Amino acid sequence: MTALNTAALPALAARGIQVPTYDRAAVTTGVVHFGPGAFHRVHQAWYFDAALAGDLRWGICEVALQSSGVRDALAPQVGLYSLAILDEQRTFQVMGGIRELLVAREAPHTVIARLADPRTHLVTATVTEKGYCLRSDGALDVNHPDIAHDLSNVRTPRSLIGYLVAGLRARRDAQRAAPTIISCDNLTDNGKRLRRGVLDFCRETDRELGAWIEDNVAFPSSMVDSITPATDDALRALVAEQLGVEDRWPVQREFFTQWVIENDIRGEQPDWSAIGVTVTDDVHGFERAKLRLLNGAHSTLAYVGSLAGYETVEQAMKDPTLAQFVENMMRNDIVPTLSAPRGLDLSGYIGAVLRRFRNPAIRHLLAQIAWDGSQKLPFRLLGTTAERLSSGAAVSGLAMPIAAWMQFIRRKSLRNERATDPLADVLLSLGKATTGTSSDVDAFLGLEKMFPRELVAQTAWVNAVRAAYTKLAAVENPTSLAAALPS
Repeated sequence: MTALNTAALPALAARGIQVPTYDRAAVTTGVVHFGPGAFHRVHQAWYFDAALAGDLRWGICEVALQSSGVRDALAPQVGLYSLAILDEQRTFQVMGGIRELLVAREAPHTVIARLADPRTHLVTATVTEKGYCLRSDGALDVNHPDIAHDLSNVRTPRSLIGYLVAGLRARRDAQRAAPTIISCDNLTDNGKRLRRGVLDFCRETDRELGAWIEDNVAFPSSMVDSITPATDDALRALVAEQLGVEDRWPVQREFFTQWVIENDIRGEQPDWSAIGVTVTDDVHGFERAKLRLLNGAHSTLAYVGSLAGYETVEQAMKDPTLAQFVENMMRNDIVPTLSAPRGLDLSGYIGAVLRRFRNPAIRHLLAQIAWDGSQKLPFRLLGTTAERLSSGAAVSGLAMPIAAWMQFIRRKSLRNERATDPLADVLLSLGKATTGTSSDVDAFLGLEKMFPRELVAQTAWVNAVRAAYTKLAAVENPTSLAAALPS
C-alpha cells in the first residue's frame, strides 16, 4: 500500500478526506513543542493546523527529549499524519502543520537554536507530570538525575527545564523578544509550576538570567481536554481502509476538544477565538473542574474497573453499579470543592463527561489511563480529599479509587509486572511485600513523594482507605465489584 505523503493528498481530497489547503512550502515555524505524543498531535497541533488556514506563521517544530519513535515514523511522511475523530460520526483529516521533527538527545544545539529563533513566538509542552522534574511541594527537584546533569551542563541539557533555560539564555544574549511558554499538561496551575521550575534552575546557575525571565517571559496556565486513546493496530487498519494509504502513526480522539489559556500571552499569537481556543482570566476554574471531575473520574474507572476485569472506559461505564458510583463521587464528593467559572455549568459538565465516557466509538483502555498513577492521583483526587476533610465531610467515596490503585499495584507486582510509573521499581518491591490485608495501606502511604504527610495524619481518611482496600481485595469480576461498591 502507498505510504502517506505529499503526492497522495489530491487523491485523499477526492475521497472526501480533509487535507491541508494552505501552502505547506510557505509555512514558517512559529511554535516549538516538547513532547510530540498522541495527545499533542490530536489537540494543540490540530488547533495550529486550523490557524495555518489563515496565517502561515504557526508551523511546528516537534521536539522529543529522548524517543525517536515519532520522528522515525513521520519523517518519511514529511510530517504528515492522519487524525481520526471517532464519535457518532467518523471523520478523517490529514494534518500538515509539522515543519520539523527533532530528537533533543541527538541534536541539542539545533533545539536551542529553534528556541532562540526570533520567528518562534510560542513554546508549548506535553511531557506529562513527571517531565517537569518537580518535587511534591512544586519546587524544582535539583536531585533529579536530568536536572543534576543540566545544572552542570547548561549548554547540553537533557530536561525540558534545562532546554527552556538554554533557549531563553540565547534569546536574551541575542537581545530578542521572549516567547510565550505554555504548559499543556494536566497539572494544577501548570504555568506557575513551569515558571517556578525555570526560575529555580536559574537561581542555581544564573540569577541575572532569572531576573530577565521574570521581567520578560509569560508562562500562562492552560487547560486541555480531549479523550485520546493510544494508537493500536485496529486504528491503523481503519485509517488504511478509509484513506487508501498507509500511515505509520495515525492518532484518534473523540469529537469534543477544549483548550483554555490564561489571558497572559505576550507578543505574536494566533487568532485564538477564530480557532476555538478560550482565553480567560479564570483558567484555574476550568482547569480545576476538568482535573477533578473528568480526570479524577477517569482514574477511578481505570483502577476500580481494572480490578473487575474491564478493559475499556466504555465497558466499565456499562456496569451500572460502577457508573453510579462514579457519578455520585463527582456530584457529591468533588463538586463541593469547585467554584464554577463564568460559562461553565458544573451539572451539565458532569453529564457531558459521562456521555463522553460512554462513547462506543472510542476504545480508551483503562490500562493506558492507569499509567503514572503516583504522579496523577495527587492532582486528580488527593487535593479534593484534603479539602473535603478540612470541611469535616466524609471521604469514604474518595478513598475507594486510592485503595483501588493500591490493589492494582499489588496485583501487578504479584504477577511480577512493572507498572508504567516513575516509581515503578519502588512500587514493584512494595507490591511484592504486601500481605493482602489492610496493613498494606500503611506501606503505600509511606510513599512521601505521593502522599503528603498532613493527609496521612488524617485518621478518618486512612481508616476509609483501609476499609476500601479490604473490600476491594475480593474483587475479581463485575459481580464481586457490585458487592464492594456502595449502591
